[in-house]
Amino acid sequence: MPTEQEQIKAAKSDSRAFEPLYNKYYENIIKFVYKRVEDIDNCREITAIVFSKALNNIKKHNDLGFPFSSWLYRIAINEITQFYRDKTKMRIISLSEKGIKNMAEESGEHQAELISVLKKALMYLDEDELNLIELRYFEERPFAEVGQILGITENNAKVKTYRVIDKLKEIYKKIS
Repeated sequence: MPTEQEQIKAAKSDSRAFEPLYNKYYENIIKFVYKRVEDIDNCREITAIVFSKALNNIKKHNDLGFPFSSWLYRIAINEITQFYRDKTKMRIISLSEKGIKNMAEESGEHQAELISVLKKALMYLDEDELNLIELRYFEERPFAEVGQILGITENNAKVKTYRVIDKLKEIYKKIS
């Protein structure tokens, strides 16, 4: 079975060779998009655009030591952002119990306290801050990959994430 790097290389010269990459990552990307859109038709449309753009731009993909999925998540985030540029659409924040537990453990907060105000507090964050929180805690991506997806360094991803956690704590104090 070819490695992921070999599959990418093959897809750069023959678009039919993209199929194994599509099959490998489709489910993860559609779930990622659905958590942020929660409308199956829009979710499918955005996911189709993600893979279409990936296929059309595969020659531009550079292997920086991260999974191919990092590149797909970056495209997905851009497409979701584009979807929400229409101000009449309300951004969806989908919270999983596991993600809240991850956040509570890393931030030192009690899980029960986080659950009670987290949805409300997250509404005060901007798109970049939400992406940091979602990728780190709800998608469980390492800081290096979060940085790669968002186009920042690993260290910057850590610093920004912890600043967002501090911001959430301040918001929590104001709204509780």
